[in-house]
Amino acid sequence: QVRLVESGGGLVQAGGSLRLSCAASGSIVGINAMGWYRQFPGKQRELVAAVTSGGSINYADSVKGRFTISRDNAKNTVYLQMNSLKPEDTAVYYCNADIRPSYSRPYDQYWGQGTQVTVSS
Repeated sequence: QVRLVESGGGLVQAGGSLRLSCAASGSIVGINAMGWYRQFPGKQRELVAAVTSGGSINYADSVKGRFTISRDNAKNTVYLQMNSLKPEDTAVYYCNADIRPSYSRPYDQYWGQGTQVTVSS
């Protein structure tokens, strides 16, 4: 069974930094893209940043220049370094990965449980 376990959320003052981590574990034979989404109260999840297995990266315009996504393929882990945080970054952040759990099954989307990031003004 595939699991995505996130860590690193919390409370920080505006201008501060946080680093989120997400480790995929379980039965995994391949991982394509890994990324981070966030969800504001009453809103749909939105993409924050994603990185493909080949290293191509995509950022939401609102975080460009402040957030950096990276991944360690050997550890099946994706990171999100968040700098210059703003109160409007306050949200629940979810890890997402496109994972193939076995050679007899196709790739599928998996989600972490979510981690709260709160930025105080």
